[in-house]
Amino acid sequence: MFGFGLPELSVVLVIVTLVFGVGRLPELGGAMGKTIRNFKKASEGKDEIEIKSKEA
Repeated sequence: MFGFGLPELSVVLVIVTLVFGVGRLPELGGAMGKTIRNFKKASEGKDEIEIKSKEA
């Protein structure tokens, strides 16, 4: 994965933990997950927006 091994990833994790703190890591992970999910949706080419009316 881009030339990163376990030692490099662990150093990055330690730096992120020091910068953001332990309490914000789950929030940060959730935001990253949403970002990646939205990027995948956008790259699939689904440009249409589905609008559903409340009237059934």
